Amino acid sequence: MSPAEGEWILSYGANKIHPGSKFTFGTVKSGYYLLEPVDIAYGDTDAGDVPMPRQDGIRLGLDYRPGATITFEIGVDAVGQATTRLGRHGAVLDRVSALAQAWDAEAVRSRVGTPAMLSTTQGGRSRVFFGRPRKFAPAASRLTRQGFTPVVASFASVDGIAYDDVEQTARVDFVPPPQRGLVGPLTTPLTMTGKGSSRVPGEILLRGTRPTWPVFTIRGPISQPVIDILGRWKLGLDLSLAAGESVTIDPRPWARTVLRSGGGSVAGAIYRGAPLMPQMRLPPGRLDIFLRGVDATSTASMTVAWRDAYAYL
Repeated sequence: MSPAEGEWILSYGANKIHPGSKFTFGTVKSGYYLLEPVDIAYGDTDAGDVPMPRQDGIRLGLDYRPGATITFEIGVDAVGQATTRLGRHGAVLDRVSALAQAWDAEAVRSRVGTPAMLSTTQGGRSRVFFGRPRKFAPAASRLTRQGFTPVVASFASVDGIAYDDVEQTARVDFVPPPQRGLVGPLTTPLTMTGKGSSRVPGEILLRGTRPTWPVFTIRGPISQPVIDILGRWKLGLDLSLAAGESVTIDPRPWARTVLRSGGGSVAGAIYRGAPLMPQMRLPPGRLDIFLRGVDATSTASMTVAWRDAYAYL
């Protein structure tokens, strides 16, 4: 479920003894409202410029941009929760404790690469950032005993990209190679046929304003599967999948895995010539995708999952 207008939700799953979270803030109704507009700060670009040898100027190189830091100034309000000052003081401490528990995020920070999700709806647009909670600083305030405490909290986005809150999926069926040659019974005049050639590839439409990360899941039975992004790139795997088996290629920055069903890595099965995972983003627009392979049946298929990506909210 997407956040209501103006809300922010910090969410992540549980990990062993560490609980998960789905913490809502940002509105008066939540009891954790924003004192100032949200600050989304992008870090300085790591410029690859080098001086020109024995002349004026610089040679422009490859530039890299870090992620973004999202900072909130939150008013934790429990003034209406009790009729006595002692009761209000205890109530606001409870609310600050709940916020601190969510922002601690030990369930994700104890796992390498695992992100939390920070989602919001602004101007009717539901977006999500992937990253981790960072700074958490309750401010010393004489109002705390009256039931109110300001808190500064920040969230480090992996890439600074705002993704659509809803993940899109599309099914791509296996396309067998055309059967060439004469096919009986023969009649006059002789004609050539291509059995299977009328099958169309999977068609997906990516919206948004930036290229985004796809996640591919191939389901057997199939051998030597190939993902073919028509006119862009191909990725082949030197393996066989039986019926009921699958392999997932996840190039997202917080994953970068090729996992067979059961959890085993088969990244070494990728054929040379395939793009590196950082190069697997897909641009906005219409794309045709094939699933190819050998020794496959009509039941082999692939699922493509993605979120439309935006440069800002």
